[in-house]
Amino acid sequence: MISGKTAVVLLSGGIDSAVASAIAQKTNHELFGLSFDYGQRHRFELEAAQKVARGLGLDKHVIFPLNLAQFGGSALLGSGEVPKGRTEREISSGIPVTYVPGRNLIFLAIAVAWAEILNADAVVIGAHTADYSGYPDCRPEFMDAFQRAANLATKAGTERRLIRIWPPLINMGKAEIIKTGAELGVDFSLTFSCYDPDAQGRACGLCDSCLIRKKGFEQAGMADPTIYQ
Repeated sequence: MISGKTAVVLLSGGIDSAVASAIAQKTNHELFGLSFDYGQRHRFELEAAQKVARGLGLDKHVIFPLNLAQFGGSALLGSGEVPKGRTEREISSGIPVTYVPGRNLIFLAIAVAWAEILNADAVVIGAHTADYSGYPDCRPEFMDAFQRAANLATKAGTERRLIRIWPPLINMGKAEIIKTGAELGVDFSLTFSCYDPDAQGRACGLCDSCLIRKKGFEQAGMADPTIYQ
């Protein structure tokens, strides 16, 4: 059991989770990183998560095996192709085929379980809604509802030692997130965003995630360190 300010951070290897982790670290939380090997086609993000964890100086980083690919139901799990070259209007319309059913619901539940064991006071997630999210499990309403569920479902909650579900980026746009990360010293060259990289781990540059990343850096007035195909 850990004492003091402690947080479990969901670390995907992307920009958002890296910046959310840096924000939590800035508030003097000891961070425990949690990533998931869930059968995603873009497994290079796990290598990035390890690099980000080392860059932040995390004492412990767990990569949790959770094979959601056996269910399918998402382009990120091999069910169909990852969309490429979509317009901003197309990206912002509807729920994309890259949505993984129940992903944040499952990830947060496991993170809360570990947080309770660690006696941690928060679970940090990099979810946000401002940039074409399209994912229902990134909405503030979901975060609020999961907070209530976590309060009811845990021993910590019944003892009024609440585990805070903390999405520090929830109302930020991508450019603002990047600027915030830069101010906090996040090394964006360690992060990875692409949904469909090649065998060498080079980003495709055309999937929704790549396009949003490119635009974010452009609007932030910063160079994107990503290696694209």
